[in-house]
Amino acid sequence: MAQHQHRFTSQMTHVAADSSIRRRHRARFRLTPGAALAGLALMVAGAASAEEGRMAALYPHDGRRDLTGADITRYPGAGVLFCHRRPDGIPQKAAAAWLVGSPRLVVMNAHNFRNRRMEVTREVEDCFFQIGGRNYGFVPASLRLGAAPDAKALHITDDWALLDLTEAVVGAPPQPVPDAPTLATGIAEIPVVMVSPGGHENYRGPSSTETCAIHQIDPPTEDDIRRARHNCNDGFGGSGSGLFDLSGRLVAMQSASLSMNSRRPFDLEFHYGSALLFEGALLAAIRQAVTAEGEAAKTR
Repeated sequence: MAQHQHRFTSQMTHVAADSSIRRRHRARFRLTPGAALAGLALMVAGAASAEEGRMAALYPHDGRRDLTGADITRYPGAGVLFCHRRPDGIPQKAAAAWLVGSPRLVVMNAHNFRNRRMEVTREVEDCFFQIGGRNYGFVPASLRLGAAPDAKALHITDDWALLDLTEAVVGAPPQPVPDAPTLATGIAEIPVVMVSPGGHENYRGPSSTETCAIHQIDPPTEDDIRRARHNCNDGFGGSGSGLFDLSGRLVAMQSASLSMNSRRPFDLEFHYGSALLFEGALLAAIRQAVTAEGEAAKTR
């Protein structure tokens, strides 16, 4: 698996976004000659981190801190995806994951299970979800991916996955189903809070949060999902982190960042974080899953 993760990170390095905001598919990955200077890396845990990278950051500013009990209350669906085990038997953190709308529905990034070419990198059976100090298994056949079944590539706005748990979570309430964000497409200055319940490899704490900002929202793709470009610090293993508005509403999910740990100034075209908004096909899939679970619960 370490080899799969390393290959995946290498594949995602040297990828940049098209610079024209007017193009409908701007959120798609595109190889460019300058990509060696501004590589895009999907943040899979353990992919390319080392001790010297800890406490590094994407940008010169760094306002991250550990999550507190009050934060967990404010962001109730915050959980962690674990996959595989180290040789000593200890499970490894893979990414952030969210219990949303139902005690059985988990939302996370698709790149936890597929690489950019839609090749399988992890099996669902090798993973579990942790929230409220307890571990829960997944129903493998329940995996739903944002990309179409015949897709040949995974894109930022396709980078979501839903999974059902084998049993309902107890003692930890789910995050409410997000409302579609009322954010305009284009240049913006929108304060948000990034919540990373599983932490990431460039921060020593077990979890982190930071107040930062969305600076641009790209046009929607055919699934009516838009990418948000932001200046929130994150790191390998922090994919799936939630971006919340200042009222505590979940608006986006972290997918990828440029030039990890470089401490370079934010740049709207060449050095930014990418998150997908909770809207379009993703929000529709969540609502459908929550409704289906509610109907199923009536028959149990």
